[in-house]
Amino acid sequence: MKVKKVTKAIFPVAGMGTRFLPATKSIPKEIMTLVDRPLIQYAIDEARAAGIKEFIFVTSRGKSALEDYFDHAPELESTLKKAGKDQLLEILKSTNMDSGAIAYVRQNRPMGLGHAVWCARRLIGNEPFAVLLPDDVIAAEKPCLQQMVEAYAETGGNMVAAMEVPPEKASSYGVLDIANDMGSIVQAKGMVEKPKADEAPSNLAVIGRYILSPKVLTNLNRMKQGAGGEIQLTDAIAEEVKTGKVFGFRFRGQRYDCGSKAGFLQATVAFGLARPDLRDEFSDYLHGMMAMQKAAQ
Repeated sequence: MKVKKVTKAIFPVAGMGTRFLPATKSIPKEIMTLVDRPLIQYAIDEARAAGIKEFIFVTSRGKSALEDYFDHAPELESTLKKAGKDQLLEILKSTNMDSGAIAYVRQNRPMGLGHAVWCARRLIGNEPFAVLLPDDVIAAEKPCLQQMVEAYAETGGNMVAAMEVPPEKASSYGVLDIANDMGSIVQAKGMVEKPKADEAPSNLAVIGRYILSPKVLTNLNRMKQGAGGEIQLTDAIAEEVKTGKVFGFRFRGQRYDCGSKAGFLQATVAFGLARPDLRDEFSDYLHGMMAMQKAAQ
């Protein structure tokens, strides 16, 4: 089966980031740094590795710093070049995006993820597309979206990244109702957004990576407000279940919820310890902190 390549991706970045106030009063959450790279950079790098060529940001007021981040910085580049700091210059250049590679669309009202994706419909047209939520940072040997694109080449349709969660936490996610479990790929017969713990059809939760058909955008045109008074992307995907073309993908990697303070701290520790230039000093510090805590107990 031949399927169209996925070359477009939507990044919903219109949220106010209220869980990280007061920092997000002036700094978009998406450019808060995990070690020394903004959250959005991890998502962009993952998309690039998966073959994405067109990047669509769904933004809102107060996100100009996010737009500036991907622009060229001639003065800074010139300063680094004159100082002979070639390594830093290369790091800086890796954040630049070519003219026309990024498009920005405004979401004027906070009406949920489904509405944010719908806002980008005219830039998607009649092509399959990816959606990446920068809050979900995934550490993986092969980037998560790249894994999904390879699996999607075999299945077509719609694919969501999924991971198993404790039953009591199912109410925080969209959850798959499984028709056929094929290992890394599962065929879904339904999707439920934030079910009660005792009503969840499985413990396989959807996280922030999607490959979707343009039919989902058509479904979003008809969507009414669902769970939480928002237009839910899960509901629009669930409409495609009857076609037999909705799949969950058990990705290989560790997902960190950087939309929460605890998850952000956990990711900072994990990514810090994974860095050769930081590992030894940081590990010694953490061990010292743990020893002090034990001694104080």
